[in-house]
Amino acid sequence: MPAEKIGYIGLGFMGTPMAKRLVEAGYEVTVWGRTASKVEPVVAAGAKRADTAADLARACDIIFLCVSDTDAVTKVVFGPDGVAAGAGKGKILVDMSSIKPEATQEMAKRLKDETGMAWIDAPVSGGVVGSENGTLTVMAGGEQADFDAVKPVVDHLAKRFTLMGPNGAGQATKLINQAIVGCAIVVLAEVTSLAQRSGIDAARIPEALAGGRADSLPLQQFMPKMAKGDFFLESYMHTMLKDLDSVLDAAREVAATMPLTSTATQMFRLMAQRGMAEEDITAMVKLYREGPL
Repeated sequence: MPAEKIGYIGLGFMGTPMAKRLVEAGYEVTVWGRTASKVEPVVAAGAKRADTAADLARACDIIFLCVSDTDAVTKVVFGPDGVAAGAGKGKILVDMSSIKPEATQEMAKRLKDETGMAWIDAPVSGGVVGSENGTLTVMAGGEQADFDAVKPVVDHLAKRFTLMGPNGAGQATKLINQAIVGCAIVVLAEVTSLAQRSGIDAARIPEALAGGRADSLPLQQFMPKMAKGDFFLESYMHTMLKDLDSVLDAAREVAATMPLTSTATQMFRLMAQRGMAEEDITAMVKLYREGPL
C-alpha cells in the first residue's frame, strides 16, 4: 500500500470515479461529503468515512477537493469543521474544482499563512469518461515541490498533469479550456442541425472528418450525442455557463476582446432561461431543432 493517506471531498459525477480509482490503486482513502448519500458508493468500494472535513484533513496527507463553485470551496475549506481546522504543515490540498483564479490565489495564501498547508489548484478536463478511465487532463497552479509530491497520485487519475505556474495559473488555464469547449459546443450544435436539414447523416460526420483539420475530441465525443439526441448527463449546462461567465470576467480585467466566447455564453444563458440549465451541454442542439432563434 502506498505511504500517502489520501482524502477526497466532493463525490459527484467526477469525484466519485476518481476516488474509486485511488482506492483501486491501493491508497488508504478517506472520504467526506456535504451530501451523505453520495459518500456510500466510495465507502462500499473500500474507502473510510470521516465525520467532518476537518477530521478527514487530520487523517490525510493529500486532500483532493472537487466541488461546484468558489462558494462551495470556501465553505468546505474555511467553514466550521472545514479542511483548515484539520490542516497542518506538510499536508497538501489539491483543488480539482473549477473556480476563479483570484479566489484560488487568496484562499491558497490564507491556508498557507494560517495552517502551513500547501495548495495546488488542479481543475480538470475530460468529463465523466475521463474520470472513470483515468485519462483526464489536469492543469495545475502551485509550487514545484508540492506539484512533484502529488504527481504520483494524480497520475492514477490523469494522462496529462501540467504545472502552469503559481497558484491561480491552473484555474486560468481551465478558463481557456472552457472558452474553447464552450464555443465548440455551439458550433457543433449548428453544424449538426445543418447536416440534418441537408439530409446528411450527422452521426457519420465525425467518422468522415477524422484526421482532418476539423477533427477534435469535442467533434468525436459530442456530435454523435447531438445527432442521436442522446443527452445523457455528463456536464451540466449551468456549470459551463458559470465557467464562461468567469472567462469573460477575466477577459475584462485584462482588456481582452472575446466576441465569439461572448456569443457562446449568451447561447448557454438562453438555454438556462428556457429551463434547460440542468441538462447536458450537448442539449444545445435543441435550440436549433426548434427553428430560428
